[in-house]
Amino acid sequence: MKAAIFKKQKKGHQVSKTHLTALQALLGDADLSRDMLIEHLHTIQDHYGHLSDENMVALGTLMRLTPVEVYEVASFYHHFDIVKTGEDAPPAITVRVCESMSCQMAGAEALIHDLTDQYSQGDVRIQRVPCVGACHEAPVAVVGQNRLFKAHTSTVVDAVKNKATQPAVIADALTFDAYCQQGGYALYKQVLAGELDKSDIISTLKDASLRGLGGAGFPTGVKWDIVSKEKGPRFLAVNLDEGEPGTIKDGVYLAQNPHQFLEGMLIAAAVVGCETCYIYLRDEYPSQRELLQRELAKLTQLAAHLPAIHLRRGAGAYICGEESAMIESIEGKRGMPRLRPPFVASVGIFNRPTLVNNFETLYWVPELLKKGSAWFTSHGANGRVGLRSFSVSGRVNKPGVHLAPAGITIQTLIDEYCGGMQAGHEFYGYFPGGASGGILPATMNDIPLDFDTLQPYDCFIGSAAIIVFSNQDSAKALALNAMEFFKHESCGQCTPCSVGTDKACDLMREKQWDQPKLFDLADVMRDASICGLGQAAPNPMLSVIKHFPHEI
Repeated sequence: MKAAIFKKQKKGHQVSKTHLTALQALLGDADLSRDMLIEHLHTIQDHYGHLSDENMVALGTLMRLTPVEVYEVASFYHHFDIVKTGEDAPPAITVRVCESMSCQMAGAEALIHDLTDQYSQGDVRIQRVPCVGACHEAPVAVVGQNRLFKAHTSTVVDAVKNKATQPAVIADALTFDAYCQQGGYALYKQVLAGELDKSDIISTLKDASLRGLGGAGFPTGVKWDIVSKEKGPRFLAVNLDEGEPGTIKDGVYLAQNPHQFLEGMLIAAAVVGCETCYIYLRDEYPSQRELLQRELAKLTQLAAHLPAIHLRRGAGAYICGEESAMIESIEGKRGMPRLRPPFVASVGIFNRPTLVNNFETLYWVPELLKKGSAWFTSHGANGRVGLRSFSVSGRVNKPGVHLAPAGITIQTLIDEYCGGMQAGHEFYGYFPGGASGGILPATMNDIPLDFDTLQPYDCFIGSAAIIVFSNQDSAKALALNAMEFFKHESCGQCTPCSVGTDKACDLMREKQWDQPKLFDLADVMRDASICGLGQAAPNPMLSVIKHFPHEI
């Protein structure tokens, strides 16, 4: 009996010669190294619309991986559709509707309901999805890879009918030639030629007090200094996977001026001594991906000694915004955060010292080196220094990315940069740092928005994603929305996070909250979760208890 079972299992894992031949033709002469697994899964999914058992077994055969290794990676990421033998493939067109906080306020629920009725026959699949990085254009629907901003049932139906499923081409970005005509890459060439001292560059970053703008806020110059002293070879990883609900800045800046970021990245690689650069881009940015691929191809005109540059595509996992989880994904694995120490500055990609910087951090480097640290520190408000890119969404007239002095208050940001509140809406509260940064009431409208200013209020600014809500919204409902996001995005590695977010959602759906239980749950999640997702997930919930007790 055991022998018969073994033979049956072994037969099920045998590769189909037909699928193997077809996959070889599809991949061509692509690199079959282990770290390319996720890239090849994307290629298969893009071509067939899903991942079949047969194709995953064939891919494992080509890459010398077991079917289990391929499956465990594919099943971790939300954007891969796995179709087991005997199951039906998904419909040719999938419509994904964002249901995160800003889209919820803008009517996503009604849109999902209408589309579900419209396509009740199942010829089009309607999916609820977390943030897709276009909060300023809420509500947002994605037809295939085509993002529809301020979506309505009619615009989605038209896109489906016309098979408008491909990403829009970004035509107005500053190109390589235009950037060079404006003096672009001159600084990088000076670094390569030794005309700019590397220690002076690090000192400029330190003097400017430039900090990591992905959320953690670690001093940039200090980080460059630390990694540069590690034994080579060294790598550089760019975190372009902004997945925090409310955060849009990196995608917006990338679509405008990709080369300012690329020059900053190349300067960082030259100063720190990184021989290879990895750009990890969130999968929800297909238009920006096409733009980067096009512009990266032109960099070969720049210099003979460029570092190797690899553009890696995320696959719908918020957790990969955590630096060690991102590195695991770059290596072609499940995006599980690593236990630390060791830190990625010493043991990063392929166990080598790795400099990890957010996109916007590198975006500012050329500007800072041209204008000097004094220029950057001359900006600021309420005793703070520098500039911040605020991603603003919600109930304001002018949502979007607003470059403003660090330390600005939410009231000034709304009144002077966002055109005030929408008609009929009274300012009621705000998320100062995306879904995880907590919630503050409108009465606390005079707090400087910057690193280290919000912690006394049990909040933090993170990536400066500001979500404004009004008296027509419920802080309780928005906090539940945030917790459901964390539940969906928990990687499952640690129990306090995976079980804690699930239990919290159950308790928060009750009309009256059991506060003692929620406090106990929050303590466990904060103290015992491996990474920042579980540690920060209770923040909105605790903020409602503290600042909006009348709602619960």
